[in-house]
Amino acid sequence: MNWEQLLSLKRQGDKNKRLRKEQDETRLGFEVDYDRIIFSTEFRSLQDKTQVIPLSKTDFVHTRLTHSLEVSVVGRSLGRLVGKKILEKHPNLKDSLGYQANDFGAIVASAALAHDIGNPPFGHSGEKAIGEFFISGEGLQYKDQLTNKEYQDLCDFEGNANGFKIVTQSRQGREGGLRLSYGTLGAFTKYPKESLPKKPTNAISDKKYGFFQSEKESFIEIASELGMIKRGKNEDISFARHPLAFLVEAADDICYTIIDFEDGINLGLIPEEFALEYLINLVRDSINKKKYTQLENTQDRLSYLRALAINTLINEAATIFLANESAILKGEFSLSLLDKSKYEAQISDIISLSIDKVYRCQEVIDKEIVGYEVIKTLLSSYIKAVNNNYYNETTAYDRLLLNNLPKTINYNSDSEYERLLNVCHFISLLSDSQAIMHFNRLKGVI
Repeated sequence: MNWEQLLSLKRQGDKNKRLRKEQDETRLGFEVDYDRIIFSTEFRSLQDKTQVIPLSKTDFVHTRLTHSLEVSVVGRSLGRLVGKKILEKHPNLKDSLGYQANDFGAIVASAALAHDIGNPPFGHSGEKAIGEFFISGEGLQYKDQLTNKEYQDLCDFEGNANGFKIVTQSRQGREGGLRLSYGTLGAFTKYPKESLPKKPTNAISDKKYGFFQSEKESFIEIASELGMIKRGKNEDISFARHPLAFLVEAADDICYTIIDFEDGINLGLIPEEFALEYLINLVRDSINKKKYTQLENTQDRLSYLRALAINTLINEAATIFLANESAILKGEFSLSLLDKSKYEAQISDIISLSIDKVYRCQEVIDKEIVGYEVIKTLLSSYIKAVNNNYYNETTAYDRLLLNNLPKTINYNSDSEYERLLNVCHFISLLSDSQAIMHFNRLKGVI
């Protein structure tokens, strides 16, 4: 892969090539991507979607919105650090083509801002609830009507693939979705493969999948334009990652490692003495002990250690990326950046404590149970209404339900797969509170 292609400013529908040196420096194309994402309705709904604690009303606990904003800030710093060194190593990018270090920052920040835009309500348990509906619930009846890959899309409903659908899918008056630059779309796609085969290798980019069958052709076009390396065998679609996707992943890893841990402390789920010890172990080389001892309360001590920890891991991730740039461009780098970190043991300790004390706490488990029931009920009701409508068997109740569906999504496709996927997509766009509101209506609760 080469950086000139990877930094493509092309957008869906473009007839002419967009050159970096012709860009308006006051409104750079990659920065336009950021603006389009942050003003989208899909992004705004993240303010009421689960990060760690479902349906939390506590103001200091992160939602998907605050998490995404923080990941974008970390991503911007990572991109700029890396971009500065890349331009020094490949001066033609700057001297002849006009690229700047901030371009790398803008791409990573935009992709990071959108990285959770496709997550359904109730976090990862929402993804699992949709999948189980088709694996062992009412949705199992559709298996024989779908191809293996279509069925797998539903069984392993993936927020990353749904996010790609959100930012690229066309509809009347909005051709090309948000029309993001191809460079940003490449960096956004952490898992540049389809749902089958599952985990064909141990490479981090094969851990999940990044696009549904409905967006497969769009992704192939983008990957080809960016010069991403094709890896899939026969008819299987898989590519090596866009290099900047490693930075997007690292920004997310840094934030959820440190900030989910911080949420656990603020909620009283992780004792202060454990928390501060674990964070100090991570920043031992950079902590100003005199300044630290002057901090009089837990919140100030925690904020100081959090800032140091994030800065430490940003520099660490950038260093690892630059040391492995050649392998990354060849598609031969198979780990996440922080998997090669000298702080891997400290990171692992923090994550293990978060899993034990936060992700598996009773409040999370109880609310995930609620989420499963909500999503199962919504899927059952709306899929039945959509299919009854398609086969001209609509009841009066079905017609009432159909009025709840947005006109922007096609529920009358001749493809069973697209009808099912689009109902899942509709439910994925609901916030946690909206999903519960729909559920209550179906149960006759006003």
